[in-house]
Amino acid sequence: MSDADWRAANLANWEERVAVHLGPGGYTLADLRAGRPEFDPIVAAELPPLAGRRIVHLQCHFGADSLRLLQAGAAEIVGLDFSPAAIATADGLAAELRLADRARFVQADVYDALRAIPRPHDFDVAFVTWGAITWLPDMREWARIVAALLRPGGIFVFAEGHPLAYVLDDRAATPGALPGYVAPYFQTEPIVDDDPSDYADPQARLANARTFQWCHTLGSVVTALIEAGLALEHLREHDAVTWRMFRCLAEGGDGLYRWPDKPWLPLSFSLRASKRA
Repeated sequence: MSDADWRAANLANWEERVAVHLGPGGYTLADLRAGRPEFDPIVAAELPPLAGRRIVHLQCHFGADSLRLLQAGAAEIVGLDFSPAAIATADGLAAELRLADRARFVQADVYDALRAIPRPHDFDVAFVTWGAITWLPDMREWARIVAALLRPGGIFVFAEGHPLAYVLDDRAATPGALPGYVAPYFQTEPIVDDDPSDYADPQARLANARTFQWCHTLGSVVTALIEAGLALEHLREHDAVTWRMFRCLAEGGDGLYRWPDKPWLPLSFSLRASKRA
């Protein structure tokens, strides 16, 4: 399998998801359009003060959270995503919300971010959240790019599904309706999946179903960031996640999804790190 093969398959999948996520079963943008930005509790707890900050948002999808960061006080946002449909939507949303003068959206592969994002790269905050790194094979290069985009003392905010949870899947469900094992925690080869469903809209069926994703251990992610020159401020593991990762998860009053009875395994993790001078 060549790089071109997995990149083309993943891009086709995400190009199709944009329309799904903008549809009636997709993302809720009411807070954004009302000018009252809402972040999930996990991300909200990681955000530093935003007033006057320059922020780069990698793998920004169609820019909803990018624009929320502006509404929450950031001075400038640069969002990057590899999907042309997502970037076109982000530009349209920025114009609709009259934020285009402080928002720039760049269509490029995340591994090309240092070339694609105009200099200077001295951002105050780098922001990456939810379902981002499983699409990437190389954590060391990803971490190097994150660090290179930050100024000395700049802050990296990161939230992601927990790698232990990604070992499981509903399609291998146990008799007790809990998800079963589908991918070894230490697997290095990509997981090739032909699942046509969408995490945001359970009714959607994608024509471009094939995807390539990678397992990354918690240790490999944190070590890559440290080796890239970031100092870890904290690492938090959570018994909740922002989407119904498994059918058995129950939604709480905070909008997060948890195991129905006991917190069997972590479902997500978050961290904050700063770039060493």
